[in-house]
Amino acid sequence: MKLTVHVFAGLADVLGGPRIDIEAPGPAIAAEQLKSLLALRYPAAASLLELTFIAVNQAYAEADAMITEADEIALIPPVSGGQEPEAPAMAAITREPIDADAVAALVLRPDHGATLTFIGTTRELTYGKRTTRLEYDAYEPMALATMRQIGGEIAARWPGALCAIAHRIGVVAIGEASVVIAVSTPHRAACYEASRYAIERLKQIVPIWKKEIWEDGSEWQGHQQGPWNPLANAAD
Repeated sequence: MKLTVHVFAGLADVLGGPRIDIEAPGPAIAAEQLKSLLALRYPAAASLLELTFIAVNQAYAEADAMITEADEIALIPPVSGGQEPEAPAMAAITREPIDADAVAALVLRPDHGATLTFIGTTRELTYGKRTTRLEYDAYEPMALATMRQIGGEIAARWPGALCAIAHRIGVVAIGEASVVIAVSTPHRAACYEASRYAIERLKQIVPIWKKEIWEDGSEWQGHQQGPWNPLANAAD
């Protein structure tokens, strides 16, 4: 069978583009077997593929999940559902500057006494290296689905909490916002906890990648929080 695989960020650089086609034996293949097949075909990418997860139909797949020609397949290297028409856009991906006030307005409620807005911006100096800009890539439909998933997890952990997330892709200049997360809760203690949870969970499961462009080079960055496993349970 012939499989088409979507590829992102630094892995796309190594494999030669955002989509690859590969022939696989039989009518179905396990996710881990597909990774092994890709490692044989692209030995230069073997070490990165070992850290990569496979997404099937916009959900992270277990190693033994079976894949067929009918599935949408994506390779998700380490990172840094449909929207209900009557609901506000609590998750958004954009190439335009983010309006932090507009994101915060999505979570304002008369019965909530606490609202926090986290704004992640491009810093110029990191460990003594001067950054000139950042570039972000995303598996957009899955990124939106997992951002909405975070909102659902927050609502379950902190009853009544609301969360809105907007993330930029493309080029983000020094001092500009790459991500805005707004959280509101009835009381302030839960708001602090939920806001911290949202940004850490975003780094864990949302397929968005960051490329740092320096004065003397560039590099795709992973989430930099130890071993990456988007299938792991959320941290307490």
